[in-house]
Amino acid sequence: MIDLHLHSTVSDGSETPEELVIHGCRVGLKAMALTDHDSLDGVEAFLAACRAHGMTGLAAVELSAAVGEEKGSLHILGYGVDPNHPQVSERLGRVRAGRDRRNHEILARLVGLGFALEWPAVEQASGGDVVGRVHIAQAMMARGYVASIAEAFERFLARGRPAYANRYRLAPEEAIGMIRAAGGAAVVAHPFSWEQDEAKLEAGLRGLKELGLAGIEAYHSDYGAETTIALLRLAKRLGVWVTGGSDYHGKAKPNLQMGKGYGSLCVPDEVLPPLLQALGADTPWVAKEDGKAVRL
Repeated sequence: MIDLHLHSTVSDGSETPEELVIHGCRVGLKAMALTDHDSLDGVEAFLAACRAHGMTGLAAVELSAAVGEEKGSLHILGYGVDPNHPQVSERLGRVRAGRDRRNHEILARLVGLGFALEWPAVEQASGGDVVGRVHIAQAMMARGYVASIAEAFERFLARGRPAYANRYRLAPEEAIGMIRAAGGAAVVAHPFSWEQDEAKLEAGLRGLKELGLAGIEAYHSDYGAETTIALLRLAKRLGVWVTGGSDYHGKAKPNLQMGKGYGSLCVPDEVLPPLLQALGADTPWVAKEDGKAVRL
């Protein structure tokens, strides 16, 4: 069992990178990837923990790409990215600055709606470097304004709701270009979040393949067998490989389990070797034992 889509306290998860590795060992994972939103700040601690516990671990990042307000959300996973590459520092710096502006705009809108919220309460809720809407929702819960994170999004924070504000995102070509320049492999996460019509999705993915897209996430907690089969067939038509993961966040998604999603997720071990091969044997951004990736 492997899980190549996990979030830590560096972004919007509830467990530290080290805690994720311990959790992964406990539930029987053989390989895992840290895919925090817009940040690679946790990868060194994550990989160190993987080496200490004999876990195959991949450094990764999840980026939201700009596709227009009328579209769905396009998320691109970058596996094996060098966090010290100049393009990574510059482009993620722009994204983080955009997040910060958006967070303060959302907070101002909530204050205008009558909620007494201040920035320190949101920062305290985050516990990490990347602050997002989920942390604003947690601050609202702490004040008793909403009963759950889901309620905060449904009533105030989701797109089209009164406190929603858009944020700066990299263009798809910028995101994929940065991942490739930094030695990584680009994969579209949960593809049907971008486009639900399969023919339109295929056309869009073909365009991204021309930019250097390497794979798509066919196995995901939100996808049943029929959807996964459709994505496996789509990947074969496109000539790209597939990955999979739970999209685990911990307490933010309490019913979603690492490695198992909502109970039926099973990412096959065989999706990992093509990814490791693409990243190369010499990459320092994959946890190894004795010079080799941990065997599955």
